[in-house]
Amino acid sequence: MSKKFQVVGIGNAIVDIFAHIEDDFLTENGIDKGIMHLVERDRSAELYAKMGPATERSGGSAANTVAGLAMLGARTAYVGKVKDDQLGAIFAHDMRALGATFDTPMAMKDHPEETARSMILISPDGERSMNTYLGVSASLAVGDIDPAMMHETEWLYMEGYLYDKPASQHAFDKAAQLVKAAGGKTSITLSDPFCVNRHREAFLSLIRNHIDLVFANEEELKALYQTDDLSEALTIAGGDVDMVACTVGARGAYIVADGEEYHAPATPTNVKDLTGAGDLFAAGVLFGLATDRDLQTCCRMGCVAASEVIDHVGARPDRDLTALFKAEGLV
Repeated sequence: MSKKFQVVGIGNAIVDIFAHIEDDFLTENGIDKGIMHLVERDRSAELYAKMGPATERSGGSAANTVAGLAMLGARTAYVGKVKDDQLGAIFAHDMRALGATFDTPMAMKDHPEETARSMILISPDGERSMNTYLGVSASLAVGDIDPAMMHETEWLYMEGYLYDKPASQHAFDKAAQLVKAAGGKTSITLSDPFCVNRHREAFLSLIRNHIDLVFANEEELKALYQTDDLSEALTIAGGDVDMVACTVGARGAYIVADGEEYHAPATPTNVKDLTGAGDLFAAGVLFGLATDRDLQTCCRMGCVAASEVIDHVGARPDRDLTALFKAEGLV
């Protein structure tokens, strides 16, 4: 008997603020290109004042993945913390409008932090440099995990970016244990090489004890296993979990499971903004898994979904993903 939710995501609940900049802007403001920087509220306000015209959209890595899944018609829910403020209301509305369940209790109006936001600076080559104020999003705790929801989850998808606070680490552990106990499967995205380096041992413990599927890009996976050889990293990861899904940029992506390796080439597109590429790759793969596709098809679905989101500004699809899958003969 199928469960109520095919995929439930847990992660940051963020409103993304996008702006196009020249690379000189990064140098002048001490920002490393292509990296996610955690910033405090005052720093986020400073960058917002400097960055010029901007576009605001609900985001958050795992939230983008769930949004893509909801657009594909999957039964989804999201667990993420927002404040009872303007940005929090926007985030909640956007998730629910897509068809995803979003019932995480809001932080009260008098909470000292605000709803999270990420200042995403897009360079001329499409690379994005994120400056993220986590606000109340980082306060997600065990009490925000609904056991009934976890019991009704086929696939749990957890966001590595949220792993910076012990309370959130405990929430991940609890959610994974509940899902596994009810016969569901668990996955995590490593999110960022710096994130991996901060929490390597904790990640490895979670992965080895509670995770069925790891999502990563090439640099994240090599950082996790402290090797410069992707093949070695994939082999080691294959011994830790049942399945690994790894993107390799313009070379496409790999899925490794049961000693078998599946590769899909990158879907050709005009790169305008790389924000969300990994998030939508995960959405494509999870949709394939939730609808019982073979792993080669799952890998291709991930690459097609990723290609859609990088040919426009913003981390959520503008076009019909189902139509794109049909055009590629995937559904």
